[in-house]
Amino acid sequence: MRAEVKVLGALEVVFDGVSVVPTASKPRQLLAMLALNVGRVVTSSTLMEELWGTNAPRSAPTTLQTYVLHVRKLIRGALPENPEAALEILATRHTGYVLRIDPDLADVVRYDRLAAEGRAAGAAGDYVRSGRLLCAALAMWRGPVLVDVAAGPQLEIETMRLAESRLTDLTLRIDADLYLGRHHQLLGDLAALCARHPYMENFRAQYMLALYRSGRPGQALAVYHDMWTTIRDQLGVDPSRRLRQLHQAMLAGDQIVEDPRYMINNWAPDPVPARQGAS
Repeated sequence: MRAEVKVLGALEVVFDGVSVVPTASKPRQLLAMLALNVGRVVTSSTLMEELWGTNAPRSAPTTLQTYVLHVRKLIRGALPENPEAALEILATRHTGYVLRIDPDLADVVRYDRLAAEGRAAGAAGDYVRSGRLLCAALAMWRGPVLVDVAAGPQLEIETMRLAESRLTDLTLRIDADLYLGRHHQLLGDLAALCARHPYMENFRAQYMLALYRSGRPGQALAVYHDMWTTIRDQLGVDPSRRLRQLHQAMLAGDQIVEDPRYMINNWAPDPVPARQGAS
């Protein structure tokens, strides 16, 4: 049996080339919950909270069983030569249900593992390996998590976790690329990221560095001014000390800005302090 489980984008659960994703909304939610937790039991109470929130009807336990039967029917249809496998694949446990397939067949499991390895490599200063691993992890994303599934409270929590994880890993991968001198190649992506996430200072700082190291200091300073204007007007606060420090170093023409280690502090707690005056 060949299987694929994908949640980093539209929901895809495929057995022997046949999709078993229901068209109805709530069975789809049920399968999404199981797909996010491949190999782990999801309790019936958790599933009912996802499907009905805090106002589950009296019929919720029976209706949940009906949804499980519906998904099993789809699995049997995908495996006509072994119809009993559906009971093993979507298995009933004392407290709930579990999707029993190899976790490595789930994109979210592979993503979490690759990303964790990439972060660890970055923390150890191996930016080449870190960039390679994080790039592989990020390449698994096909769009927003479960973009075609109506999310209840449980799915919303997991969707937010994964979205934040992706932004963190993207920031770290860009840090690795900056360290390796790939600032020219980053300009287009960073311009789009700053437009898409106007309050994320990490992307602004990275864009400033990429522009400055590409021989475009005026544009780097303009990025800072735009950030300053945006957060002062919208949030009533100043840019962080980290971003102000980068701005001052660029104004002073400090050569430390060209140091590949400068501002690579998404793994470390404090930035390299800028020296006063140009070198």
